Amino acid sequence: MVTFLRFGRAHTLIGTTLSLLALYLMAARHTGVEDWWMFGISLFSCLAANVYITGLNQVTDVEIDRINKPYLPLASGAYSMRTGKVIVGVCLFLAIATSLVYMPWLTATVLSSLLIGTAYSVEPVRLKKYHFWAAFCIIVVRGLIVNLLLYLHFRTSLGAGPQVQGTVWLLTTVIFVFGIIIAWFKDLPDTEGDEAHGIKTLTLLQSREWVYNRGGLLLTVTLFLAAAYSFWVGWVYLGVGLAALLVSYRFVASRLDLKDQASIARFYQGTWVVFFGVYLVFAVFG
Repeated sequence: MVTFLRFGRAHTLIGTTLSLLALYLMAARHTGVEDWWMFGISLFSCLAANVYITGLNQVTDVEIDRINKPYLPLASGAYSMRTGKVIVGVCLFLAIATSLVYMPWLTATVLSSLLIGTAYSVEPVRLKKYHFWAAFCIIVVRGLIVNLLLYLHFRTSLGAGPQVQGTVWLLTTVIFVFGIIIAWFKDLPDTEGDEAHGIKTLTLLQSREWVYNRGGLLLTVTLFLAAAYSFWVGWVYLGVGLAALLVSYRFVASRLDLKDQASIARFYQGTWVVFFGVYLVFAVFG
């Protein structure tokens, strides 16, 4: 199980689970209706898509991962290449098949995510080689597709019309920026393998300091403005939650040493924890 979670990248699986849970709870609160069976099928479909995307990336990146992330299953030899490809293929089938249960919004979410995830990793497109298009993939999937299409899926499946509420737009804005941040920060610890294999990340084109300073400023300003806006429109508890996340992020950032790989890895994981926190805050107060 631990090996499988590494193959699926546990932090992305947690992020997918929390995003679906938050959007479902928001839709249920806005409509006054619940359907946990529908939520379960939706979660299964999206988690299968998640494993397909992360697994495919490892299948195509195994040589890079032997330098950057030697603990991953294919890079370490815990899974054979054949096993990795079988898991990827099965998850692709399951994701598509289960998404067809709830057309059109769940199907559109899963198929568009699979398409972008494939283009991210696979030649001849392999968008991850270019920092702009790599960031574009993460921003579109995490920032737009997941939040807007899944909310519409949950809302319409619960019997309401396809309308996006104000708190969902605010969530989408915050996560859109987080998509940029994740796209930038994910390469901070991976410079050696990326450089060896010609992956033109922003960290290599600029520097670790450049990426951290601008990314950190962007995230800080975004959380501050989101909290301020929440207070201004009367979403007090939401504003308090976002302000707490801002403080949490600044604490994580204060402990970063850009010359230490372990410190960078902890900082990146800490940024994901703040990302998780955004969905938890909106799940409760959004």
